[in-house]
Amino acid sequence: MAILKCMIMVFFFAQATQASYGDQKILQMYDYLDPQNIVPDKALADAVLYFENNKARISNKNFISVIDYTQNSRENRFYIINMNTGAVWNIHVAHGKGSDPDFDGHATSFSNQSGSLKSSLGFYLTAETYYGEHGLSLRMDGLSPSNSNARQRAIVIHGASYVQNVDRVQGRSWGCPAIALNLRDRVIGLLKGGSLIYAAYEK
Repeated sequence: MAILKCMIMVFFFAQATQASYGDQKILQMYDYLDPQNIVPDKALADAVLYFENNKARISNKNFISVIDYTQNSRENRFYIINMNTGAVWNIHVAHGKGSDPDFDGHATSFSNQSGSLKSSLGFYLTAETYYGEHGLSLRMDGLSPSNSNARQRAIVIHGASYVQNVDRVQGRSWGCPAIALNLRDRVIGLLKGGSLIYAAYEK
């Protein structure tokens, strides 16, 4: 994150949420993140603050991620942020079928309820890997009231043939942040074992 972007982000965050001086100092500590300025400012600020304030429960501190469900599924809206170098890798990700009944690539509603087939917003912590219907998959635990049922709903990161890392409307999952099969192993390898993921919707 360039210094100018950090200044803009701190100003925006302070105005929008009346961030404390302490929060602004935390954001300044991470002004090296996202040097290409591609992660949505507010979502990145929220993720960074949560990361810093909850480090004791975050085992994998090498990466945090932001999934911006405000964006259409044709966009690279899954941002994987290297907390050591600041570099960002952004890829395509699916949302739930129930979140996008028109199948136009826009998620418009979210749920924490089993059977909704909708994506859930909030903070997640990645957990253990397993092999299931979609091969190698990564379980996640919801840390927010809006995604507290993630584990019982089997909301996991997995690969899917209906997702490709190209500019087109992606297929829909049953609520999981599904990714392209050819990226699955790399993504899971980076994020497994307690990495923070923030699923955001900023409209």
